[in-house]
Amino acid sequence: MIYEIVATLGPSSSTQDMWNRMTRAGVTAFRLNTSHFSLPELFRWLERLGPFLDSLERKPPVVLDLQGSKWRLGDFDPFLLEPGGNIELVHAGTARGRDILPVPHPDFFQAAPLSGGEIVLGDTRAVLAVESFAPGSVKARVLQGGIVSSRKGITLPHSSFRSESLQEKDREILEQSRHLDFILYAVSYVKDAVEMAGYRRVLGDRAYVIAKIERESAVHDARRIALSADELWICRGDLGAETGFVRMAQAVHGFSDTLKEMTVPVLLAGQVLEHMTGSIVPTRSEICHLYDALTRGYGGVVLSDETAVGRYPEESCRAAALFLSSSGQEAAYG
Repeated sequence: MIYEIVATLGPSSSTQDMWNRMTRAGVTAFRLNTSHFSLPELFRWLERLGPFLDSLERKPPVVLDLQGSKWRLGDFDPFLLEPGGNIELVHAGTARGRDILPVPHPDFFQAAPLSGGEIVLGDTRAVLAVESFAPGSVKARVLQGGIVSSRKGITLPHSSFRSESLQEKDREILEQSRHLDFILYAVSYVKDAVEMAGYRRVLGDRAYVIAKIERESAVHDARRIALSADELWICRGDLGAETGFVRMAQAVHGFSDTLKEMTVPVLLAGQVLEHMTGSIVPTRSEICHLYDALTRGYGGVVLSDETAVGRYPEESCRAAALFLSSSGQEAAYG
């Protein structure tokens, strides 16, 4: 069996030694989530990765995951949201204190009054109930508590209102990385084929562009989105935050039934081996799910927390490669 293994890089996988071990374990591409780096930090990573990749016989690409129209929290010190507590979301890039969350997206505050009244933080790690609105401010009550931290996703379930465009930071990344021959681009939170066609025009025909399918509208329009993309990722984290668990499961199940109709490769993302973030072995359920996904037609998987912040990035890559044949080292990207 031949398939792709995309490993997200982060604090747990920041050294050349670890990159070597991950590639030997079966990784076919690396991923950098640009939302979690400043521009100088991002390009320091690329300056280190370039010579390392050149030293390899098989040079895996680096996927730069662009924010696109996805909303993310601004910068603040992590803290615990207590159930029943009150919190204010304000239009700002940074904030201090345990009762304020910064949201640097003006369209979020336009969309909030039109939403269903819930706010989901960090792929359902915390859930808020909206209580009042004001210009640049939303006050809410904590329904489901949890640790919140900078730059995590923020979602208004079932809301379709937002500005569909690349962030200014995305455009700067494109300008400064186009000359690098090992870069691929992934665009987050694509709404539909019209939006994806716009991104293709911006990135150009020569770029390898991945459309991340993490909105219900994108699931329904996936085949047309594929006309402007070189690859699709079905991303269950944000999809679950937007639709809820039941509709997410139904959407992914239906989407999986259409894989043979897709004209481009499709990868599975979102807690593929999540147990390995803190455990040296996967669960049997994860391995069964991985095998089922690959035999249904997925062209590979994307590892996120498992390799970026988990305790066992090398072991996670090796577990993901359990079904990779020896010829899998000559995978599609290579």
